[in-house]
Amino acid sequence: MSELSLFQLILIGLIFIWSGFVRSGLGFGGAVLSLPFLLMVDNRPLVYLPIIAVHLLVFASLTVWQNNRQLRKKTKPAPLTGSGTHDSGQAGSEDSSHNGTIAWGYLKYALMVMIIPKLVGVFGLIVLPNTLMSAIIFTIVGLYSLTYIFNKPFKSNSRWLDIVFLVLGAYISGTSLIGAPLVIAVFANHIAKHQLRDTLFALWLILVGIKLAAFIYAGIDLQLIQHLWLLPCAAIGHVLGLRAHQRMLAAETPVFFRVLGTTLFIISCVGLYQGISQGLG
Repeated sequence: MSELSLFQLILIGLIFIWSGFVRSGLGFGGAVLSLPFLLMVDNRPLVYLPIIAVHLLVFASLTVWQNNRQLRKKTKPAPLTGSGTHDSGQAGSEDSSHNGTIAWGYLKYALMVMIIPKLVGVFGLIVLPNTLMSAIIFTIVGLYSLTYIFNKPFKSNSRWLDIVFLVLGAYISGTSLIGAPLVIAVFANHIAKHQLRDTLFALWLILVGIKLAAFIYAGIDLQLIQHLWLLPCAAIGHVLGLRAHQRMLAAETPVFFRVLGTTLFIISCVGLYQGISQGLG
């Protein structure tokens, strides 16, 4: 990134603050809601995807650890001072086992469905040129934006459609880390709302770990030097997102997502136009 101007670097820092806010606030969207903006600043997906992947590993694991630590404190058995207290502590322990922050059973099932298309997607990312990869990303984000504009999120109502969404989401995640909307359409039907964010984080941790391993194997630069200033930017957004998370869970925000969807749609159209123009030129 040394060849970028100061203004471009400032924009990238602000986008990573936004990325951290969205990721910790919603549990998804750190890539899909920031990558189009990054590509408008500098059209090189393989520069930003490793950075986003490392950020997801750091902040997702931190969030899951903090949430489980808080849950253990809340459900810690009380001292044995009498039979009533003992019963209360035992009940808390049982709640902890049934109401953890991660739905491990469904997570294992989803991974079995997603692992092969994920690997295929990662291979595609490594071999495809930047211009084509950017066009694919803008197209996918443009389609996602329409679901936000018209308040018609992806929905699955059958086991087979679940599998289709998981396979497509895994492949898109492998190519560009933006498969979350498809995956959430499935997970939201099978996981309690209070477990959804952390279960998604656990899934992203595994899938992103696979992606980073492929990057290292292929000799792709992980942009480690850029983390010295972009990690603090993402950390600012992460803290803000954690504070806003409970409000986001309780609130219905169709207007927010409609505005966001319109912005993403415009950005995607402009990005596609620029890509086509450069290709023709």
